[in-house]
Amino acid sequence: MSDASLMNMKARKIRVAFQGELGAYSESAVRTFFGSKVEAKPCIKFSDVFKSVEQDESEFGLVPIENSTEGSVNQTYDLLLDYDLKICGETVLKIDHCLVAHQQTALRAVKVVYSHPQALAQCGEFLQRLGCELVPSYDTAGSVKMIRERGLKDSAAVASKRAAELYKMKVLAKGIADNPNNYTRFLILSEKDAKPTGKDKTSVVLSIRHVPGSLYKALGELAKRNINLTRIESRPTKRTPWEYNIYIDFEGHRKDDKCTKVLKGLEQKTSFIKVLGSYPKATLNIDETI
Repeated sequence: MSDASLMNMKARKIRVAFQGELGAYSESAVRTFFGSKVEAKPCIKFSDVFKSVEQDESEFGLVPIENSTEGSVNQTYDLLLDYDLKICGETVLKIDHCLVAHQQTALRAVKVVYSHPQALAQCGEFLQRLGCELVPSYDTAGSVKMIRERGLKDSAAVASKRAAELYKMKVLAKGIADNPNNYTRFLILSEKDAKPTGKDKTSVVLSIRHVPGSLYKALGELAKRNINLTRIESRPTKRTPWEYNIYIDFEGHRKDDKCTKVLKGLEQKTSFIKVLGSYPKATLNIDETI
């Protein structure tokens, strides 16, 4: 979406669905992108975010698509194919993991650590040194909330500093991720994509025929028009073994002349193609930490 559209949204209260509890990284991404007046709607599952937008319960949804250290969020890719929503924006945020526990809990007393599987994986070296039992959970902030509500004094959670503040818990350790350059890219979902801004990218999913050179010929549609391919990802179709859907991101808006020709060319060289959306490219702020 354009800067003007985003400013208009920040001036009024809109509802945006996200996966997790209040205090989750996704909720922080919602507020960073839409502004402080947004009504952030927690959802248990990623599919609930898509349903909330599809059923007009929320104007927008926000979901993670990839992390700089742990890679793709595969469930999001699958849901983009399953639902008829459009990507209308993206935001990239630096993640700073903390170890969070009760105010009375000391670091040496921690026996169990809860968090989302990706957060646990991103802090593997620190947690290995800690020597605790690791328990995967559906959400980072949800883990903090659960520890607080159950009064688990021998447990901690990998979550954000904001989650600790929100649930009145204590940060036992900061910056515990293996790689300090830890970023997550989030997608903004809507019923339609954004208008061209001149600094856009387009996302599509396609299937190709099982003949030699089919992927090469499809991607050649971008190369011969000098369009930059920024990402390519494959996911099983889940219908036939060893058949894959291919997700690609490339620079430009689908209404641009070159991109329109690319999409027409791809239609002729693929067995299936779906445009997931065109939207402004996010700017990476390396100083912004959740």
